[in-house]
Amino acid sequence: MHKIMLIEDDRQLSELVGNHLERYGYKIHFPKDFQYIIESFTEVQPDLILLDINLPYYDGYFLCRSIRQQSTVPIIIISARSTEMDQIMAMELGADDYITKPFTFELLHTKVKATIRRVYGEYASRVTGEISTEGLKLDSQTLVVQFEGNREELSKNEYILLKKLIEQHNTYIPRETLIEAVWDSLNFVDDNTLTVNMTRIKQKLSSLGLRNVITSKRGVGYMLSVPSRLGKTNG
Repeated sequence: MHKIMLIEDDRQLSELVGNHLERYGYKIHFPKDFQYIIESFTEVQPDLILLDINLPYYDGYFLCRSIRQQSTVPIIIISARSTEMDQIMAMELGADDYITKPFTFELLHTKVKATIRRVYGEYASRVTGEISTEGLKLDSQTLVVQFEGNREELSKNEYILLKKLIEQHNTYIPRETLIEAVWDSLNFVDDNTLTVNMTRIKQKLSSLGLRNVITSKRGVGYMLSVPSRLGKTNG
């Protein structure tokens, strides 16, 4: 039974969402005091977090960043804030997905189910071992990317996307293929969600010394092209 921590201060909505998800066998944990969310998270150790943005004491952005500093647990934002900037900010702080209010319970359950399956289920079992190209190494156990002694931590989504790019090095991969690799479906994913994740990957690769190695072509997709390391052995 997977544990979901539901951080939503609208009591009626919280109860409705909790009751709906419990029907599918999830164990729902509600914070007792919004002043001590991080302490509750540490105690519960949930498998997934549903997080509102407008909360008492600390907003969802602060909590998302704080949780991400100590855990890679998947976080789905549920918020009435629907602007592109709000979604970009949430993704930049480590959120895995974003649902705008109002939403249907069917959409919510689909997102929860897909995330659980990707992180803990059948898709997660495929994410094993280490892969590399031209000295760029990707470790599935630590979700760390390394290049020439430098390292950066990745989110689960960033790992899956970068793994796909490494596997098809020097080949353009359609946006649809990348979206389906991470979110399982094209129906419930804003195209901007992929863009935000790819931007974060580019920034992390740049910090490793690999600038402009990911290119995009409108109507075609994304491609990773790491320069050949002449005179050096690949990792």
